[in-house]
Amino acid sequence: MRQVPLYSIVLLLLPSVLTFAGDATREPLPAPAHRRSVVHAKHGMVAAAHPSAVTIGLDVLQAGGSAVDAAIAMNAALGVVEPMSCGIGGDLFALIWDAKSETLYGINASGPAPSGLSIDKIRPEPDGTIPLRDPVAWTIPGCVDGWYRMHERFGRLSMSKLLEPSISAARDGAPVSRVIAGYWQKSIALKGKPGFADVYLPGGRPPREGALFRNPALADTYERIASDGRDAFYRGRIADAIQAFSSKNGGYLTIEDLSAFRSEWVEPISTTYRGVRVYELPPNGQGLAALQMLNILETFDLKKIGRSSPKYWHLLVEAKKLAFADRARYYADPAYADVPIERLNSKAYARSRAALIDPSKAAPTVAHGEAAIEHGDTTYLCAADRDGNMVSLIQSNYYGFGSGYVVGGFALQNRGALFNLDPKHPNVLRPGKRPFHTIIPAFASRDGRPWLAFGVMGGSMQPQGHVQVLINLIDFEMDLQQAGDAARFRHLGSSQPTGTAMIDGGTLHLEPSVPEAIRAALRSMGHRVEIGKESFGGYQAIARDMTTGVYSGATESRKDGCALGY
Repeated sequence: MRQVPLYSIVLLLLPSVLTFAGDATREPLPAPAHRRSVVHAKHGMVAAAHPSAVTIGLDVLQAGGSAVDAAIAMNAALGVVEPMSCGIGGDLFALIWDAKSETLYGINASGPAPSGLSIDKIRPEPDGTIPLRDPVAWTIPGCVDGWYRMHERFGRLSMSKLLEPSISAARDGAPVSRVIAGYWQKSIALKGKPGFADVYLPGGRPPREGALFRNPALADTYERIASDGRDAFYRGRIADAIQAFSSKNGGYLTIEDLSAFRSEWVEPISTTYRGVRVYELPPNGQGLAALQMLNILETFDLKKIGRSSPKYWHLLVEAKKLAFADRARYYADPAYADVPIERLNSKAYARSRAALIDPSKAAPTVAHGEAAIEHGDTTYLCAADRDGNMVSLIQSNYYGFGSGYVVGGFALQNRGALFNLDPKHPNVLRPGKRPFHTIIPAFASRDGRPWLAFGVMGGSMQPQGHVQVLINLIDFEMDLQQAGDAARFRHLGSSQPTGTAMIDGGTLHLEPSVPEAIRAALRSMGHRVEIGKESFGGYQAIARDMTTGVYSGATESRKDGCALGY
């Protein structure tokens, strides 16, 4: 992998001025300690959570590859350098703007439960949920099929060419970056899981920052995929290895399940927020929650209220509670459940929900509307090419390193832990059914023209992060980097599709840069406030100026990644 160009590093480290719109009589929120500038380029742009993956994506664009080619190559690289967050043992979702047809396409590459797994075969945890680090939480990995479905439609370079840099990185070693090394340290608890220590604990411990990490088993797996295509994973030698590993360790994955899997092209869902059209993917994901929050918040003048007002933070949290109560009640695989998307996403419904918000008091409980504990280690990336094609892609194993069970140099996801075990719940486990999913890519357009590919990683943080970024961009007119750098909240409660459809008051987590005066005011409203004890996501974004065609790129200052263009 080539080095990041010096001029790009300079662009990333130059300070930018962070300002907040709002009531001028209030003291503005402080700017983050470490700031980056927006990166601009004419021909193409990539952004991801690790510089090595970003340089690979940029190389693909400069070699004539499409935005989809760059996204696939970066995703494969992140499976090497950020393995706790993503990999071919997990699922994938993407939104793809095709400039030629002027159409936004959605792909759902999330796998279902094995055909041989049913509720009666699961020994639940004391709280009634599916064990997280257990083979019963395995679902069919959708990532590789997602790569090939996207590539068949929008790819230019060969898959072998796209996987070649990651094969070399896995074989020869890639340096571990700081934030990723910190996440890796937590993995020592998985050392007893079959195959884990041999791959991810070299020398018996997690690699430290700057260490070279090698994964020759994954290099071999990538080589088989590059030479034999998607069938190597779903029908060939890799499928054989997965089935044998599953059988040995009490799982239910079979070659029949793997070979039957196909990703699904889906129609994106959308709403407008102050004239901007925002797109998400429909359930079984949670993108609808971001649209519901935006619809509710559009009824308030957030710009006039201002970010430095406690009322601003209060309204966002209360809107989140309302949307997530519906998320817990209704979101599920639409092939198995009647999900009332149109009703939940309507402006009239949002107005009725917004009317439930007490402007001065936090709601201790919130019920779902009548519409006829969570973690998530995820990677988000985006890419744009010289023809105007743009990709918003997210990929995950669910928990850090998924289930912790490792075969072929990659961890099998534990996404099935998000099924519900109540037979009457829309998200109940069924053989062949996809679980509720947390990972969501996003896209936005202005005046019918493509504007923004973006995402925010991190379980339930994702819709909350989408909304906060968009409000920063639209209401407060921040630039692309400022919108991601600005202080965030993350609200956690009990509104989880694995359990109850009710939510308690929950806990409001704020970043340390939110002033104490705001924290105290929120506590007086009844919010349970904690400071800096949660992850606040991982943001990447690419925007296009439709007048000049120039791309702008931004990346998460809380992570290791970068944005580069040419």
